[in-house]
Amino acid sequence: MRPSAILESALYVTDLAAAEAFYRDMLGLEVLGKVEGRHVFFRCGDGVLLLFNAEATTVPPAPDARLKVPPHGTVGDGHLCFAASAGEIAGWRAHLQAKKIAIESEFEWPQGGRSIYIRDPSGNSIEFAEPRIWGL
Repeated sequence: MRPSAILESALYVTDLAAAEAFYRDMLGLEVLGKVEGRHVFFRCGDGVLLLFNAEATTVPPAPDARLKVPPHGTVGDGHLCFAASAGEIAGWRAHLQAKKIAIESEFEWPQGGRSIYIRDPSGNSIEFAEPRIWGL
């Protein structure tokens, strides 16, 4: 058995409202659902991006909870990479600069393909990269 794809990825944030505004308004992702103070979920292509208030996810579910999601979370800056063609990376660069979002790093990988990196409001490292950096 082998997983065929990643269905969802999670980032943990310190300011849920700021994170929601960033991913919705700056990156254009569609909100799928949210629980105030706990999480906001976004559609991203065929997958889902989960943003959690890091503190809220450490609390175990009540014994009678309808959804018994176990506690999870992390501390520190996370990382997420969005797939983008070379042309899309150029478009993202222009869009981000127009929105006054600093590009932290930009380079060509030795095996081919470009990446640009930014930070979200919680300090997570967000990358836009050509899938060919992984031979895809």
